[in-house]
Amino acid sequence: MADHLEASVTLPSDPASVSAARSYVVGTLAEWGLPSDTEAADTVRLIVSELATNAVQHTFGQSPTFTVDIALDRDEHLRIGVTDSHPRFPKRLPAAVQQDNGRGMVIIRWLTAECGGKLRIRPTREGGKTVFIELPWAVPAAP
Repeated sequence: MADHLEASVTLPSDPASVSAARSYVVGTLAEWGLPSDTEAADTVRLIVSELATNAVQHTFGQSPTFTVDIALDRDEHLRIGVTDSHPRFPKRLPAAVQQDNGRGMVIIRWLTAECGGKLRIRPTREGGKTVFIELPWAVPAAP
């Protein structure tokens, strides 16, 4: 495989785009060798879903689009980032048991750590932010 692979998609900040982001990432990773029916693909699917949902729900209409970037370096490190143009960084909210929301970053952080990865947040030059995960890349061996 190549030393470096990249893919990117920009979607409207609309709830329907969350599903499109998930499909795009899982489809791209399948092209890069990670079958979509694996536990690793399920984990990535959930992380992307939470990242995209945050980009849609918590930008308060100030980010008309969000971008999903995927990069694979030397078959060792996978990076997935979601960039929006809203300047506020995500905050860890106290999530009561009865709440239906407020747990996205906790879920992302936990799943990323469980896979041996890292969660990072960086400002963009344009005043927005990118929330991204870095995971070790491991493609299951063929039977």
